[in-house]
Amino acid sequence: MFPFIYLVILGLCCCTKESNEVQLDRPRLSGPSVAVLYDIVDFYCEILNLENNETILLNLFRKDDRTEVLGDYPIQPGQEIGVFPREIKDVYEGYLECVASIQNNTEINATVSQPHFFKVVEPVKGAEIVNTGPREFFEGNNLELQCKVEVGNHVSYQWFLNGRLITLSPFHWIGDNRLIISRASSKDSGSYMCQAKNIFNETTVFSSNSSDVLITVKVLVSTPDISFTVVKKDDHNYLAIITCQSERGDLPITFSLYKNKELIVNATVSERHATFKVPAVLNQHSGWLQCQANNGQQVEYSRWFPFEIVSVAGPVTVHSDHDMARNYTVVRLRLYCKAARGTHPRFQWYLNQTPLRDRGSFYYVVDKPPEQSILLLSVGSSSSGKYRCEVWDSFDNSTVISSKKLYVDKEVLNRLSTSVVATVFSCFTVLVLLVLFCCLSGVMFRVKHHQQKLDSSLEMDQRLVASEYDMDFAEYSEDPDVARAPREDEFYLESEASEDELTQIELERSTLENLADEESN
Repeated sequence: MFPFIYLVILGLCCCTKESNEVQLDRPRLSGPSVAVLYDIVDFYCEILNLENNETILLNLFRKDDRTEVLGDYPIQPGQEIGVFPREIKDVYEGYLECVASIQNNTEINATVSQPHFFKVVEPVKGAEIVNTGPREFFEGNNLELQCKVEVGNHVSYQWFLNGRLITLSPFHWIGDNRLIISRASSKDSGSYMCQAKNIFNETTVFSSNSSDVLITVKVLVSTPDISFTVVKKDDHNYLAIITCQSERGDLPITFSLYKNKELIVNATVSERHATFKVPAVLNQHSGWLQCQANNGQQVEYSRWFPFEIVSVAGPVTVHSDHDMARNYTVVRLRLYCKAARGTHPRFQWYLNQTPLRDRGSFYYVVDKPPEQSILLLSVGSSSSGKYRCEVWDSFDNSTVISSKKLYVDKEVLNRLSTSVVATVFSCFTVLVLLVLFCCLSGVMFRVKHHQQKLDSSLEMDQRLVASEYDMDFAEYSEDPDVARAPREDEFYLESEASEDELTQIELERSTLENLADEESN
């Protein structure tokens, strides 16, 4: 009995030991890395089979997910590759693994392949633009559009405006499936289209275009300008034709005319200006006018304009200035004509008796009512002559006021006048005298300064001598052993000569005088 049990135990141990020594090689999973949804593709799991009669079971899983078997394949002894033909679903996307194990044998550990990434492409379809805001709005507001697709994954988006690709800019932001335009302007008006696409490979691209969405960015009305002309009905009745005008703004525009903050009249027009007729009185301030413009979002105001019509009155004056070339010759001349008063003047230039209008070969007329009119001249032989200017009311030409004549000639303009020469010479003379005066002043100052230095030096020397003398005198006075200097009367007493000495001196002098007389004779 005991030998039999021993043999059974020994056999089991040997079998267990042999089984534990069996190891499966790590399988290798291969196949396509991308496929279109619902396509049929093959995955391959390769493993070196053991040299026994065991059947190896290959299973296909998502990485780290053993709850759902995506495919299985048993390989018989002698086989090395298992094939998984699969109809691709979206759950296949991600990392896949092949697990190899001995069928019906849990004592041998299973082995797992390296992860294999697989991408599932679902062709994009049904692109459309979603706009949550209005399709018509005024500039300065933001525009946000969203592109959605009915089906599709791994989708990229492009936006087009009037057929042109929209690129990133400081005011255009494109992210995921959205287009945001901040502070939209009229340039952003047009047909928008989004294109959604996903890429299968280098040769296959799926795309879907949305239908066009029309977006209108309306232009705000600009600040209006106000002006008016005058029409004479008869000798005592006048009309002011007042014009309100804006340079930009979407139509229609409502213009309103106010006088002293009181509404007079308004009109909605399909153009950027409106005119109003108001009775007027000459030479009288009738208040202040203002235009207001509105095209839907906000009101813009013109400046307050004085409602006053003043008749033209003299004198009419003409003055000039000029431009010179490098050689200091006058090449261009500007004449300015201006009336003493008048709010609605009209100007006319004349060369001799010929009227000058708009532009000619050597002139150009620039009217800047009500201030003045400018005549631009190119100086030459053709421009020589007498110029004058006439001014009258634009609404009444019964009274015309003329300026004095101004003679223009190239030679005269480039000739120095006597007054100019005298002025230049006088300035030069004054300059020379000024320089001379400065030089003389400098010399006198230097002499005076030198004399002051000498006087100061001499005074200092005298002070030094006096100081030394006082010191010596003090020394002699204080020392009893030193002889006292004689006084002045004592000095002369000691120096007096005797009578004999004086007689001898007189004799010698007379002798010398006699000798001199003899020599001269």
